[in-house]
Amino acid sequence: MKKERESIYAAAGVDIDAKQAALRAVKNLARSTSRPGVLGGIGHFGGFFAAPGKDQVLVASMDGVGTKLKVAALAGRHATVGQDLVNHCVNDILVHGARPLFFLDYFAAGKFAPAIFQDVMKGLCLACRANDCALLGGETAEMPGLYPEGEYDLVGAIVGVVSAKAIITGATIRPGDVLIGLKSSGLHTNGFSLARKIIFEQERLKVGDFLPGVGQRVGSALLAVHKSYAGAVQRLMRRVKVRGMAHITGGGFYDNVPRVLPKTVTAIFDRSAWTVPPLFRFLQEHGKVPREEMYRVFNMGIGLVIVMRAADQPKALTILRAAGEAPLPIGRIDKGSGGVRMLN
Repeated sequence: MKKERESIYAAAGVDIDAKQAALRAVKNLARSTSRPGVLGGIGHFGGFFAAPGKDQVLVASMDGVGTKLKVAALAGRHATVGQDLVNHCVNDILVHGARPLFFLDYFAAGKFAPAIFQDVMKGLCLACRANDCALLGGETAEMPGLYPEGEYDLVGAIVGVVSAKAIITGATIRPGDVLIGLKSSGLHTNGFSLARKIIFEQERLKVGDFLPGVGQRVGSALLAVHKSYAGAVQRLMRRVKVRGMAHITGGGFYDNVPRVLPKTVTAIFDRSAWTVPPLFRFLQEHGKVPREEMYRVFNMGIGLVIVMRAADQPKALTILRAAGEAPLPIGRIDKGSGGVRMLN
């Protein structure tokens, strides 16, 4: 049944179950590299390492922009993908309460194109400045024959810091807590293999075409910058006790939210609490994607989920609105087994 539900995304070239099985298989390998200072194991949004001699923990994460880069190549627009990369990584350590310190990038192409590289780097630096994160350096590789002409890969690693007493892992989440959602700015950086299959292969649209019912051209809709939530959430954490956060990236709600849940609770989402943006509705309708699969592949308009006590919700909503967000109460925590349930 599970394989049937995911067959459309798998046919687009991405098998989520295979990926998750592989990650589970390498956990023991990762444990074999452990040394003093390592806190916890793999599986969180970021990894933890105790800063020597201080009551602080380093939080590290790395990610890539994925096949969104193919859309950038088609559109000839490369100034936003660097922002995507930095903001994605910032959000991954933000959910643990960490503020970024520095960033490293990896740029690889079959043939080095200075103009493209400079555009990508401008985006990286813009996002690093906006997130108060230093770009320390990275690696630029030219590998003829490995990448098609005009295409490249972009990966980054971030290191941040948080007080050992302030690490957010979700361990304190309890039944009765509430879920607040922060809106996404688009697809962010996941689900592009399926989105490209639907838009470019099935519907035969071009990057300059208007997306029916969406009100944007294909390129603009797909290349919308992955949003950083750091400013608003850091302001929130100074005044409200946040019990858990999930960055809704690859795997959507069903794979990301359980990463921060104790095994004794379930996150219950009310899908009627927010309006799914037109781009996601277009993909579901034209791709004939089952509803549940949509919520496992895409963020569906919610880029970050925050868990807190019900008593703190009114104050949190006020703080987040003052920070420029449009927060939405989208669910609650109940007794369960560490999973996600969707209502409506």
